[in-house]
Amino acid sequence: MFVRAFLTVGLAYIMLAGATVGYAQEPVVPVREFGQTVIGAFEGWYRNADGSFTLLVGYFNRNSQEHLEIPIGPNNQILPGAPDRGQPTHFSPRRQWGVFTIVVPPDFGDQSLTWTLTTNGQSTSIPLLLDPLWAIEPFENVAMGNSPPTVRFEEDGVAFQGPPREVAASFETSVTEPVMLSLWVTDDLYVRPGQRQSTRPPLGVGWSVFRGQGKVTFDEAEPEVPETGGLVTATATFDTPGQYLLRAEITDNTGKGGGGSQCCWTTAHVAVTVHP
Repeated sequence: MFVRAFLTVGLAYIMLAGATVGYAQEPVVPVREFGQTVIGAFEGWYRNADGSFTLLVGYFNRNSQEHLEIPIGPNNQILPGAPDRGQPTHFSPRRQWGVFTIVVPPDFGDQSLTWTLTTNGQSTSIPLLLDPLWAIEPFENVAMGNSPPTVRFEEDGVAFQGPPREVAASFETSVTEPVMLSLWVTDDLYVRPGQRQSTRPPLGVGWSVFRGQGKVTFDEAEPEVPETGGLVTATATFDTPGQYLLRAEITDNTGKGGGGSQCCWTTAHVAVTVHP
């Protein structure tokens, strides 16, 4: 399972400057502040209770500073079928784990989807498919006895855990008027007997933009979380009216991406309508 941390970006047809490499490992391209590409990252797939399957997908923005906006269309499309499968249009720097999901039917079989991104004059494509080697268990790490944190957007509201499946909460605000983003985090705080004490905080929350037309400013993109969970608040301010999706990433002491094991963190999408 932990080998996946090194290979996860690499299950790809990588088309870089017109060249195609089939099922290659992550190309050796240095991370720079600006001017680099974005490549999708297929985290793996899991079976749903109704027999359908979920594809879990992230990305790697090879820029350490540059945020990229790539609207749905020829430069950001998932084919075959409708090019919009719920993928991001805003790409934060560096590796972002499991940011969206695609549900495919029980008879998907050996079919595949291809996510193509074109940035800074270069295209990259990755396949999304039900390869048995990429089956994952994002709701429980059996070997570690761990499960993802749970998040609610009302104290006694609906609980969300694991990969994103729907819009978890909706807010409204106006341009330049901060909107309060409140969530409640709980976790089992499980530590395996004999496990070396982690230097990471027990729980973490990170806010970022997933889709939107303008600049979003968070007062705290990574607000402090009580060690045993509880209420976590942040504000977001928008400079342009429109419809936005924000991403909340809730981690336990395994950190972002679960240390490469594909468990245990939670991602929730939040819709914000911004009026003039």
